[in-house]
Amino acid sequence: MTFNDNANIGGGRVSKRGRNTGIAVGGGGLGVIALFLLSQFLGADLTGLAGGQPAAEPGSVSNLAECTTGAQANADVECRMKGAAASLDTYWAQELPRLGVAYQQPQPVALFTGSTGTGCGAASAATGPFYCPPDATIYLDTAFFDDLRTRFGSSGGPLAEMYVVAHEWGHHVQNLTGVLAQSQDGQTGAASNSVRVELQADCFAGAWTGAATTNTDDNGVTFLKPITQAQLRDALSAASAVGDDRIQAATQGQVNPEGWTHGSSEQRQRWFSTGLEQGAGACDTFAAGDAEL
Repeated sequence: MTFNDNANIGGGRVSKRGRNTGIAVGGGGLGVIALFLLSQFLGADLTGLAGGQPAAEPGSVSNLAECTTGAQANADVECRMKGAAASLDTYWAQELPRLGVAYQQPQPVALFTGSTGTGCGAASAATGPFYCPPDATIYLDTAFFDDLRTRFGSSGGPLAEMYVVAHEWGHHVQNLTGVLAQSQDGQTGAASNSVRVELQADCFAGAWTGAATTNTDDNGVTFLKPITQAQLRDALSAASAVGDDRIQAATQGQVNPEGWTHGSSEQRQRWFSTGLEQGAGACDTFAAGDAEL
């Protein structure tokens, strides 16, 4: 998915944190090693964590003020994250009220390198991207996009990268609707609430993708050009790469659906496609029967 060169992405809310000299450890004593182990089995997502200490002050913060145009988003991954944030904010500000819920912006997407403190405790590059409910922030080390290709087997590409952000933004939407809190029951399995939460976030990512080429900036310019089939394959490849079955097969040598927390590769692709084709209103994974997930 390619941004229009003259699209105004200056309103995207993204902060870039400098490397910390120390990081907070919270979330019931979850430190970097524990987060790393969790990330391997949760598909690089720590949405369920809560109760962490306040984030440590970053060494330095930038709002990427130099990123203002779609052309820059096409050329630079950090500007691309700012462009994605601008488009996602615009989409959900319009879409969520249609679903009967008032929209509130998340905190600026926090790009970091190496390690950082969060409201969910310590995070490192090994943690992978995640949304932290206590501070309503998406955390992302863009080095993960290389891991998505080299370790998880995704084809990569700009839309695959933006799918990751859109999925985490979906968790923020779930935080606003109350779904996130209601579903944290500790259960696992192919039809568990944990899986339903993740598949809904995939569906929300697909819904944004389907509408992204009609969302416009303050000047009426669409943020993104029409999606190509190659770009769509990249996004589906990213969704497949972080399926529970694929990660289990790679890390444990076998697939155990009873331990799933995010859904299979097929489920993740299918629910992304459902959102893409039918919109956010079709993303009620909690209403779906077990066989329909």
